[in-house]
Amino acid sequence: MKHSPAYRLAVTILHGFDGYRARFKQITFDASRRFREAAWREAQQASAARINLYEEKVGDTLTRLQRTFDHESLTYCETWREAREHYAQLISQRLDYELAETFFNSLFCSIFHHRHIRNDWMFVYSSREDAAHHSGIELCRQHSVSGDWPQALAWALEEAPFDNAFADLERDIELGAGLLETLLPAAILQSEDAQLELLKSVFYRNKGAYLVGRILGGGEQVPLVLPILHGEGFGEQQGGDPCLHLDTVLTETDEVSIIFSFTRAYFQVDVPVPGEFVHYLKQLMPHKPEGELYAAIGFFKHGKTEFFRALNLQVAKREDQFVIAPGVRGMVMAVFVLPSFRTVFKIIKDKFDPAKDVTHAVVREKYRLVKRHDRVGRMADTQEFSNFIVRQDHFSPECLEHLLEVAPSTVSLKDDKVIIKHCYTERMMTPLNIYLEQCSADERVMVLKDYGNAIKQMAAANIFPGDMLLKNFGVTRHGRVIFYDYDEVCYLTECRFRHMPKSYGNDYLCGGGESFSIGPNDIFPEEFGPFMFANPELRGIFMEQHPELFDPDYWLELQQAIVDGRVIDVYPYRNKQRFAGTIGQLVY
Repeated sequence: MKHSPAYRLAVTILHGFDGYRARFKQITFDASRRFREAAWREAQQASAARINLYEEKVGDTLTRLQRTFDHESLTYCETWREAREHYAQLISQRLDYELAETFFNSLFCSIFHHRHIRNDWMFVYSSREDAAHHSGIELCRQHSVSGDWPQALAWALEEAPFDNAFADLERDIELGAGLLETLLPAAILQSEDAQLELLKSVFYRNKGAYLVGRILGGGEQVPLVLPILHGEGFGEQQGGDPCLHLDTVLTETDEVSIIFSFTRAYFQVDVPVPGEFVHYLKQLMPHKPEGELYAAIGFFKHGKTEFFRALNLQVAKREDQFVIAPGVRGMVMAVFVLPSFRTVFKIIKDKFDPAKDVTHAVVREKYRLVKRHDRVGRMADTQEFSNFIVRQDHFSPECLEHLLEVAPSTVSLKDDKVIIKHCYTERMMTPLNIYLEQCSADERVMVLKDYGNAIKQMAAANIFPGDMLLKNFGVTRHGRVIFYDYDEVCYLTECRFRHMPKSYGNDYLCGGGESFSIGPNDIFPEEFGPFMFANPELRGIFMEQHPELFDPDYWLELQQAIVDGRVIDVYPYRNKQRFAGTIGQLVY
């Protein structure tokens, strides 16, 4: 059996997976050095490289399979049935078995072009569906508080595996302990058995390092996140490395959930046992889907697997049907939802509205751009699916009729099945234009402020949304404004921001006044107001909150900062929560 084609197929795929995991771990392991040396540009490049790594290794393994096996063997489903059995045995003792299963699935889908999705031939369901979390590896370190919160926080910071020294550890301990004593519930503060528990692994992302865990006591628990930064104004330790400081203390579940949001770049963190690691994080954020947690720690492909499994379970319940998404229908995308699953499904139309001068290929590249880029908490992560098949009676008649009308090359019927050749999925949000129609006056002011902050923070990450209409942004359950329509997105540095010409009235449009021509990348911020807001009241509120967005010089200065190599910080918690401000940071 070990010399059969099926066994060799399984071994070849596992060899490719081992190559992927080795390189993944190498990039991740080096995050601590990049943080120590403040190598921020290198950190951005490493993040993109790790995202690209999966497809690269799948491609390499696919090439190896095609060279090793004849076409008939590779496309014979019975070969894959046997290979699946061998592969399940080969990975049965691995700590990352679920990631290995997803890699196998990726090769199967590459060979069969996402057809023949059956558990007989691939891992639609895990081979260890009932596996318990019992590797025996200690993921956490613990400390008994014994009523001394400053000492407990000192333990948390001093025992953390950082190479850099803290600039003023006593100050950080005093501020952190003081905030803990303010934030924690009485049951924990007064408990004799209160305990701090932190994952041994440090979570690195952008310019921050995060210690993640929880505080237990009195029968209660709260999550605990300690963001560690270093930067200008905090000095250097001997040897030239920057010193560290504790930026704040976070203990609210919603705050922690935002840090692990689907709108942010994936963490670089050592994960000894992926399943157990995610199980622990799930205890801190019980409402966050496991697929999102896998993605947050870098395993976005397995996050897609978990999403697909959860979707199948929800569809099987038959609680509702797929319906057209609420809000203004898109010019480029047809969007539908399964309301009970809190997910939107987006299909590229066959024909775009005349105002949209893009192609299918351009739209897909825009989505790939966002996937690779730092989303700074303001752009939704997406999953991409091919040959998505659902029973016809799971769609409302109106929704199915609309999809067949606007995207017949993508959506088709076969017997009682709806076949969707290509689609994207995103978390469901309330479209900003609808939210503004339904919210209170105070909420209107807050969400418009966050809308401007979203634009600024994307710009700081070198992203210009292009189409800034309200309908292209959504509001999360946390009240955060998120951009989700990417067909016109581009790098900020590709734009040409210009002042409106000095002329009388509209003479510059009619040949009078100075000579004036407009290029395809020319942008006039002074004209943003009427374009973004038909409602003068909303426009007035927004312009009062964010006047700089209408000033071309603001955009030009931001462009220059990016060209000069400055990496601007966008941290996932409010400025008022921070212990100290640092030069050049944007915080929502």
